[in-house]
Amino acid sequence: MRRNNVAGLIFSNMHDEQMRELTAVRTMASVPFGSRYRLIDFMLSGMVNSGITKVGVITKSNYRSLMDHLGSGKAWDLSRKRDGLVILPPYGEGNALYMSRIEALKSVFNFLKHSPEDYILMTDSDCVANFDFTKLISHHFETDSDVTIVYKYGRIPDNTPDNIVLGINLDHTINNIEVSPNVEGECNFGLNIYMFKKDYLIRIVEDAVARGATHFGRDVLQTNIKNGKYTAFSFDTYIGVIHSLESYYEVSMDLLKDDVRSQVFPNGRPIYTKDKDDMPTKYGLSSNVRNSVLADGCIIEGEVENSVIFRGVKIGKGTKVKNSIIIQGTYIGENCTLDSVITDKDVIIKDGRTFMGHKTYPVFINKNRVV
Repeated sequence: MRRNNVAGLIFSNMHDEQMRELTAVRTMASVPFGSRYRLIDFMLSGMVNSGITKVGVITKSNYRSLMDHLGSGKAWDLSRKRDGLVILPPYGEGNALYMSRIEALKSVFNFLKHSPEDYILMTDSDCVANFDFTKLISHHFETDSDVTIVYKYGRIPDNTPDNIVLGINLDHTINNIEVSPNVEGECNFGLNIYMFKKDYLIRIVEDAVARGATHFGRDVLQTNIKNGKYTAFSFDTYIGVIHSLESYYEVSMDLLKDDVRSQVFPNGRPIYTKDKDDMPTKYGLSSNVRNSVLADGCIIEGEVENSVIFRGVKIGKGTKVKNSIIIQGTYIGENCTLDSVITDKDVIIKDGRTFMGHKTYPVFINKNRVV
């Protein structure tokens, strides 16, 4: 079966409430990550690398920066006369904003029903990984499943709402789905990545809408587990789940580890993003950079250690930046000290300032602030 018999569907706003510091002015999908990427780049690149040529992106609010980032989809080879990248509007019945994943799916039924593909790969935008979806697609075809749910074995991340925990048989079929259980220790928790037979997805969502149901995990998946073949699939590579500012910081710091970078950015499976040509980063005579990830267009005259630095950042003489994430366009003056700090875009930090956080509670400075 052709891999391009699969259409992609990405939710851009599903986890905004869990990270309001960075999503107050943008969607979760367009949160900057890894010095030059946006979170949607990882799911979108995984789909493209797996032969999917039609991807719908469901929006809801604060999506201007997302649309600016995605454009026509050219960076992902999705600028096409047929298929390609489709931005799906945030309106449900009566042009009202959808309030749940079920309503969002109902609002894009025209996209689903008019797509010739027989399968839907549905994801959120809260995971950092280099997903080889060809393995998931092959598993789904070989098992002839109605639904395949991607999971990770480990401890459920703190403060994640509406998580699902799977009971899995030896043949990978799912025998139980628990929604928001009180689980101590490690378990098989879902990653909000699903592979559906399209007709089955439409049928169970239409049934949920008819019953006035609002919760996807409880009213769609849990309710229908006996009415279809549900299987589980686990990726064996690094997956960083972002569900809060603290987890955003933790996953960003993971990029400083060689083994994580080699899994997220392996040879032959690139992560695509919007191209922004800029001058190379300039390092002053007094600069000192250790174990950090830096984008182009920066001017570094101070010290940088264990940090992620985005495009166009300027760090003045005598300044020490450690264990921090400095997002695009930030200007840091001279003789400053920053440790465990996250700055949003276009922040100005004046000379002599000191900000000290901790890895479990990083200091956050809002977009466009002058401090």
